Order: sequence, then C-alpha cells, then structure tokens
Amino acid sequence: MALDGIFLSKIKDEISNTAVGLRVDKVNQPARDEIILNLRGKGCNYRLLFCVRADSPRVHFTSHNIDNPPVPPMFCMLMRKYLTGALIKDVRQHEMDRILFFDFDATNEIGDKIDISLCIEIMGKYSNLILLNGNKVLDAIKRVDITTSSVRQILPGIEYKLPPDQGKLNIELTDTEDIINKILFNKEKLLSSAIIGSVQGISPVVSREISYRVTFDDCIVSSLTENQISILRNELNYIKENLHTAAEYYMLTEENGKPKDLSHYDIKQYSGKLGIKKYGSCSELLDDFYYERDRINRINHRGHELIKLINTLIERTSRKLAVQNEELKKCAEKENLRLYGELILANLYRLSKGVSFYEVENYYDDGKMIRIPCNPALTPTENQKKYYKDYRKAQTAEKMLEKLIDEGKDEIIYLESVLDELSRADTDSELSLIRQELAQGGYIKNIKGKKQKPPKELPPMEFRSSDGFRILVGRNNVQNEKLSLKTALKSDMWLHAQKTPGSHVIICGDGKEISDEAIEEAAVIAAFYSKAGESSLVPVDYTRVKALKKPNGSKAGMVIYHEYYTIIVNPDREKVEKLKVK
Repeated sequence: MALDGIFLSKIKDEISNTAVGLRVDKVNQPARDEIILNLRGKGCNYRLLFCVRADSPRVHFTSHNIDNPPVPPMFCMLMRKYLTGALIKDVRQHEMDRILFFDFDATNEIGDKIDISLCIEIMGKYSNLILLNGNKVLDAIKRVDITTSSVRQILPGIEYKLPPDQGKLNIELTDTEDIINKILFNKEKLLSSAIIGSVQGISPVVSREISYRVTFDDCIVSSLTENQISILRNELNYIKENLHTAAEYYMLTEENGKPKDLSHYDIKQYSGKLGIKKYGSCSELLDDFYYERDRINRINHRGHELIKLINTLIERTSRKLAVQNEELKKCAEKENLRLYGELILANLYRLSKGVSFYEVENYYDDGKMIRIPCNPALTPTENQKKYYKDYRKAQTAEKMLEKLIDEGKDEIIYLESVLDELSRADTDSELSLIRQELAQGGYIKNIKGKKQKPPKELPPMEFRSSDGFRILVGRNNVQNEKLSLKTALKSDMWLHAQKTPGSHVIICGDGKEISDEAIEEAAVIAAFYSKAGESSLVPVDYTRVKALKKPNGSKAGMVIYHEYYTIIVNPDREKVEKLKVK
C-alpha cells in the first residue's frame, strides 16, 4: 500500500498543525465508506476527509465539494450527535502503524464533558473508522462480528483493542543497527521483502526503492556486500532523520498523466518509464491522486441502476440489430424471386402441376437452363403468384429493415452518449438530470403517486482560454442541445470529439475573431470530456454554430454538420483543470 505508516505520520503532523483547536461544524457521509468533517476556526474553514474504501483508505484535507445523499446514514447521524461542535484537541498515531486517533473535547446531551475519539485504521480491505468513548466502541462505519473475524470484533459497547502486533520494528524508536540486524536475519528473502517484514510503516514502493538504491535491482539478503549494507544503513538513517521534517511528496504518473503511485520518498527506480510530479503538501497530493478514482466509484455506486439499465438496453439493441442485418441479407435475394416469377409466367403454356421444380430457359442469361423450385400442390399460375407475392414482401421488408437498422444504430450511439455522461457525472444533481432525460425518452418510468422534486438545473461547465475566450461545455445531452442550438451565437465555434460520444464545446467569440490557440485549447477540453478522454491523438471536429442542423425526430444532443475542420490533440487533465473557471 502506497500510504504507509511513515507517510501517515507526515499526514498526522500536517493535520495536527492545522486542525488542533478547530471545531467540527458539520459531519457528512457522501458515500458508504467516507466521512467528511467540516472544521471551522481561526478565521478559516477546512474539510477533513476520512475514507476507508478498500482500494483507497486515507485521511487528509480535501478541496473538492462532494455531494451528499438526501438522507444521511445512521453512522453519520451518530457522528453528528457526538462530534458537532466538538473541539479537536489532539491527533495521535499508534507507533509507526497505519492507525490514527483524533481526540475531541465534546459534550453530551446534558452538557457534561466527554472524551470522544475517532480512530481510522488504514489496512486495505480491513480499513475502518471507529467512534470511541474512552476505550469503548460507540460504533464503526464497518461493524466486525465473530462471523467476520474470530480474532478481533468491533461492535458497539465492546472494548476497543488494537490490531495484533506484527513483530515489526518502529523505525522512529529503534536503533538503526538493530533494524539492519533484523533485515539481515532474513537471509533467504529478497531485500525488499525483508525490509517490509522487518520495519514498521514502509510500503512496497518504498522498500523496492531502498533495494534499488542499494543494489540497482533487488537481491537475496545473504548476497549483500559490506558496501551495500552501508548504503542500506544510510538510507534508513535518512528516513529516520526526515520523519517529522517538511518534505516534498511524489506522484508517479503514466504517460497520459494518469496517477500510478505515490510516496514520501523520491522514487528513482522508474526513471524514464513513469513521470514524477512533486507536491509540498500530503493532502494536496492525496486529493489529486484519489479524486478521479473515487469520483468514478461514487458514480458507479449511486448510478449503478442507470448504468446497468443502459448496458442492458445497448446489449438488447445490438442483438436486435444482428437479427435485422441477417434478415436484410436474405432480402438481398429478392431479385431471384422476381426472376422466378417472370420465367414461370413466360413459360406457363408448357408447365404442369405436380412437379417439384420447373426447368426453363433463362432469357436474362443467354438462354441457359435454370431450375426453379416449386410447390407440387400448386398450379404453375399459383406458384408464379406466390413468387411475386414473396418478392413484394421482401421489397417492403428491406425498406423497413433499413429504417429499423438506422434507428437501432442511432439508438446505440445515443445510449453510449448517456453512458459517457454517467462516467463524468460529479453530483447527484447531474445524475437526476440524466434520469430526467431518460424518463423523457421513455427509457425509465417516473414513480406514480410520488411527488418528485425536479432536479436542480446546472449551468454548463465554464473554462477560459489562455487568451481570454470563454469556453462552455455541456454536462449532458439535453444541455448539449440547448447550448449548441439555442444558447450559442451563430458565429461561435462548436467542437466535438470525432465519431465518439462526448460533450458539446462552445467557444464564445463575443464579436472577436476566435484564435487558433483558443481552438486548440477547446479541442483538448472536448477530447478530455469524451469517451476518448483516456486515449491519445484524439481527432476533434470544429465548425461554426451556424453549420449545425438537428435531424427531425433525432435524440437529444444529436446534430449533423457537413462543413468542418479537424484538429488532433492529446487530452490533458492538468491543462483542462488549469483552464477551468473555479
């Protein structure tokens, strides 16, 4: 886990320096495994995020506004009861383990002072957030009973016990030579594994980095030379000396800028393979690293039913299209039906009833003989009429199938655009607007007899180009259409990622000639807010708004255009965030 005990000690120092002495103003639970404390005091407001999700457990200040569910969960209500108005008096860490305690001065219902602590345990899938009164568990965001763990239960009313000790050495309190000896005792292990197994609070990425600095790779402990052991000693001393000093923090990024890993230790083992972004604050790093991943998790959780519905509709429509395409292939044989009918009609005088085929000359093919299947129970005239009837039926079916196939393709394009909207929805308001769009399209039904509050109308996302042009981005199909066909001026510039679902982007000209720089930056935004947002070299079409047309009867957000230019760009999250109007 990237967020190790040493990193957590630095977070503890950062939070303690800011939060001690602040009061809890509000408590919110935006997701099942997240709590946000809104802190107030010293003329400032802060949001302190506690997350115990298995793939991203952590605690830090956050700058992001996260929507809350309309009805707060029971654990959130309990937290509000005990913590609203409480003063943070201390932040403690258990040794160098991944456990932090937040101690509060709080009062009960009758105004008596009580000692309340909030404990966050950062242990992968076993991560938990526990509310304590002294040493008694009031409740936990994840209750652990005997069926879940026979070693340690976490339930209301029982005594809180620390997780079992793993026998690792606390790097802060243990002499470096004792740590070296414990590592060297694991003779047959790889050095990185021996470090993890011996030292408390070191993550795999840091242990691999130490091993890389010692051996330029990884090696069996017993093969270490005296010089390598000396380098190992220096690295451990460096970590000890910098436990509580201000430092830089590092995010490892993939080529497209996507976060890969993080560390409090300068990572050199991936030089040339991964990018490195430096931060001066733990919270800033963690906020950037986890926000996008958590946003997607929240949307998948809250919009699970919508996502499942859309995927089902896409699958059903795709199956229907496959059947229709097969039927259309059969219709392609209709000319044979017409030919058979004509040849039978031309030879009626010499054909008789009771045979299974007619063998006649094909005057469309140099008089070559052709065998025409027929029903022996029918007369030649009846067989001829049947072929003409089947021909007309195939002709009608072909026209209908072509129309149905075109509608099916448009349906899939629309549904994929809704999926793309869902993938970028940040708030419950945006989800509600997508639900409303689907209800208007007849894909879902509103619950009868239940008064539903209309979703809050959200403005388009707004950006500003480097040279001052205002750029507007639609959040969903309905807003895309309104923005492109009603709000924008005819002289404004319209952009959209080519042949893929995405947001409509408008550059507002305000009577000025739109610059190439503004077009390029808007294209990056259009590529980023599209299904191709994780790709590179994304083609983006751009044209004047006056060139857009809406086909009759088409779905929301559907427009066509024939005169346009194309620019190829790379989606860049950092650039998009920089241009966004906060």
